[in-house]
Amino acid sequence: MKILLPVDGSECSLRAVDHLITHVGWFRDVPEIHLLHVHAPIPIGRVQAHVGKETLHAYYLEEGQEHLVEAQKKLDAAGRFHTTHIHVGQPAEVIARLADELACDLIVMGAHGLGALAGLVMGSVATRVLHLAPCPVLLVK
Repeated sequence: MKILLPVDGSECSLRAVDHLITHVGWFRDVPEIHLLHVHAPIPIGRVQAHVGKETLHAYYLEEGQEHLVEAQKKLDAAGRFHTTHIHVGQPAEVIARLADELACDLIVMGAHGLGALAGLVMGSVATRVLHLAPCPVLLVK
């Protein structure tokens, strides 16, 4: 069982981590957990005049690690081995693509994230993932 666990550092995404840890007994075998943070791209044209590609790459990596640290602490404390992934792109598309590439059986994610314009019932990223995902999606409130 492969599970993709996208997090953005929001309280809701950390509740998804807690939910997975609490309910890991649902699965017959110990799941292979893939922890993911997706950073939306910064428009290169505006930044490139002031910042080099290496600096921008380092920024994405540092920001991604900062957003993953709390989730990693929770998984480590629960004794749950995990692999981390940091990607740059449109979050919903990257989540669906990585779930497909890794042949994930399930995506567990928060229903709302850090986005300023969330949907009325659930976040816009969560809604888009539901449409694009190649596997079942468990949304945690």
